[in-house]
Amino acid sequence: MASTRVFASRLASTMAASSKVARPAARLQFAPKRTFTTQRQAVPMTPFQTVKRQSPSGLLQANARQVFAAQQARRQYSSEIADAMVQVSQNLGMGSAAIGLGGAGIGIGLVFGALLLSVSRNPALRGQLFSYAILGFAFVEAIGLFDLMVAMMCKYV
Repeated sequence: MASTRVFASRLASTMAASSKVARPAARLQFAPKRTFTTQRQAVPMTPFQTVKRQSPSGLLQANARQVFAAQQARRQYSSEIADAMVQVSQNLGMGSAAIGLGGAGIGIGLVFGALLLSVSRNPALRGQLFSYAILGFAFVEAIGLFDLMVAMMCKYV
């Protein structure tokens, strides 16, 4: 049983190699009959001559352009998997932005925690420290709003 498998695979590889060698000569004999242009060559083709590439006609090129444009206009994505991947990436962007909003909340808490600690240590600087705390609050809130804007862009744009 194993010997027939080996013999069959060797026979198949030998036949494939011999048919690949014989194919170019057979193609060159029938090449003038299948061209797109009407020009005939005076010299008969031989297997050792180089074959000049024929350019397709204008009608064929226009048809190919129309088919390509119709395929592009029909659907933006090629499959439902691509649509699902877009949805997943939008949701990941929203999750990342939510983490950033959590960071802004932590920052606001740290700013006012530092304000309370510093006022308890030196009550005389209460007014000046409160203005610094409001400035820190504004910066942290701006970062949080920027994060929210990025989240909405990820989801809806």
